[in-house]
Amino acid sequence: MYPHVLRAAALLLTLFFASSGLAADEPASRSIFGWVERVEILPEGISLKAKMDTGATTSSLNALNKEAFRRDGERWIAFDIIDPETPDSKVRLERKVTRYVRIVRHDGEHQRRPVVTIGLCMGSIYLEEEMNLVDRTQLNYQALVGRNHMAGAILVDPAETFIQSPRCELPEGVADTTELHPAVDPSAYDAAPIAGKRHVARGL
Repeated sequence: MYPHVLRAAALLLTLFFASSGLAADEPASRSIFGWVERVEILPEGISLKAKMDTGATTSSLNALNKEAFRRDGERWIAFDIIDPETPDSKVRLERKVTRYVRIVRHDGEHQRRPVVTIGLCMGSIYLEEEMNLVDRTQLNYQALVGRNHMAGAILVDPAETFIQSPRCELPEGVADTTELHPAVDPSAYDAAPIAGKRHVARGL
């Protein structure tokens, strides 16, 4: 066989295996979302409008009347969000505190916020990730979905809004252990703030 034929065959084989490798390395398909979408907090089933913000490291959730307390020796927090069905009412939630984060805002102000794990249903995607708790009543949306809730699963189209709607079932193994209006003994609340690890992030 002529040398140039051998070289051509070798080149074709190289291209074939290279293309096969690229196909194997391609990421799984990702869902397209608008820059504003409805998301659902599970297991409570609370649907909120959320800003899908690729510039924020961590997601944020509106939280009013925050009360830190301890349950079985662990740090917990109770807080209110505005009832999306009745804006004059509030919904009480409880979550275990995972850490505290120090946020550097765009205006240079530093804020220390509690961070909890929230299960969000976004389209057909359910993810449990951290959300920091902050008063967002002066902002347009009670929830801000950051990169930690989107990485590897969601792409944002800045020209679109409300192209996905929550349609998740409560995943198997996720126990419905929280209530919309939990009764908490006020004497269980700590008088002093709970100290936590400090982490720095940027965003609203």
